[in-house]
Amino acid sequence: MYRRRAFKTLALMVLAGLFTVSCSEKSSRTTGWAYNDANNGGFEVAQVNDQEIGPGLIAIEGGTFVMGATTDNLTYSWDNIPRKVTVPSFLMDRTEVSNVDYQEYIYWLTRVYGQNYPQVVRNAMPDTLVWRDRLSYNEPMVEIYFRHPSYNDYPVVGVTWVQANDYCSWRTDRVNELMLVQAGILDWDPTQQDEENFNTDAYLAGQYTGKVKNGKKDLSKGGDGVRNARMEDGIMLPSYRLPTEAEWEYAAVGLVGNTSNEIVSERKVYPWNGDGLRTDNKKYFGSFMANFKRGPGDYMGVAGHLNDGAALPAPVGSYWPNDYGLYNMAGNVSEWCQDVYRPLSFEDVADYSPFRGNVFTMKAVDEEGFLMQKDSLGRIRRVPIPQEEAAKRQNYRTSFNTNYDDGDYMSAIRNRWSDPQDDQSTFTRDMYEFATNDQAGTTLISDESRVYKGGSWADGPYYLSPGTRRYLNQNQSASTIGFRCAMNKVGSSFAK
Repeated sequence: MYRRRAFKTLALMVLAGLFTVSCSEKSSRTTGWAYNDANNGGFEVAQVNDQEIGPGLIAIEGGTFVMGATTDNLTYSWDNIPRKVTVPSFLMDRTEVSNVDYQEYIYWLTRVYGQNYPQVVRNAMPDTLVWRDRLSYNEPMVEIYFRHPSYNDYPVVGVTWVQANDYCSWRTDRVNELMLVQAGILDWDPTQQDEENFNTDAYLAGQYTGKVKNGKKDLSKGGDGVRNARMEDGIMLPSYRLPTEAEWEYAAVGLVGNTSNEIVSERKVYPWNGDGLRTDNKKYFGSFMANFKRGPGDYMGVAGHLNDGAALPAPVGSYWPNDYGLYNMAGNVSEWCQDVYRPLSFEDVADYSPFRGNVFTMKAVDEEGFLMQKDSLGRIRRVPIPQEEAAKRQNYRTSFNTNYDDGDYMSAIRNRWSDPQDDQSTFTRDMYEFATNDQAGTTLISDESRVYKGGSWADGPYYLSPGTRRYLNQNQSASTIGFRCAMNKVGSSFAK
């Protein structure tokens, strides 16, 4: 055992040493030419040790785990049969996105686009009508839940999967803009309007200049002048995004607290040890671990002795975090994931970083191959990868891979061997289409059906288990569904 630990420690030291050397080299190991020297052409190598963790995020050290059901499948859907997979390290929000977080987003959209593109603001607004119930008096929540400051720290709801993705893109741009300001490259510019707002892709493409403060010294021109920062400089962060289903489940289970020398001592039913819904910590014995519906009609308990203390959602930092330090990975609100839902995803997806929903795109170029100008909202246009470009590849043959091996033209139940250049989404409809009274119908499963995970304030204990799966159309929302953001971790897999 001692020798094994010593070898592991030595290996880590060697890796760390190699990493340090690679970052501190002052000249090329292969040509001998000096790095970051304006006198010999100015090839630059950033002296960056590790990725900076973005605001609100926690480093989740990846690894192997058994993804899927940890309790009896009450719905008999059998769509989450356990399977061992590996999830690479990533970053994830400590809490759900709150109302005040989303209000900041709406405020920015209004300030930048509100005058000339008011539809952009309207499209981003959460649907507060999700609180209505034909046989319940919830009307006050329509007006006050998203707007009243008493609910600022409560999770935003009524947001579709599409809106959640747009929020992630906006957050990426605001964080990267701040990074450039703090690095002294750009200056504050609160007057941005319409297409002249900071967009990460537009900036990297040289189509946004903004208010330059000191800029980035351009060594390629003898050290005279400035240039835009590049991704190679290590200043900006990767994109915020929704977590994949595998990432969300891995983070929720939090087996890091139950593992020693690669041995998992106890598999969790919920994001905490044991199958109970109350903490076994003596100091807080009997306190509930999550916001959920204990039984028919019991959303919060009896006055004077409330159980979870929340009839509807609770503030995003409520209850106890799991072993990764993440709050409300069970209960409060369910959360959107990136994945397209399929009943047999556990059979189809890869066992490394499993995900269904890939649509490969590229930045739009003109006939001469030059990048096209950003659109009227300041965003770089992206288009599907051309079929002729993907046709000879080994790892994919088309841009649209959402329904690969489950609804694409090769696996459609109707023997329709069409050209893969056809609209691939039509084949999913064929796969799941059925006939009712001589009229075509379709199941709820489509290329727009997105996975959401975790129980909510309105769900019973079964849905609090991280392995349970549900789905909803990406353009619909609910009073029980919110979201949190994730980000790729670059470089070392070790959480720091």
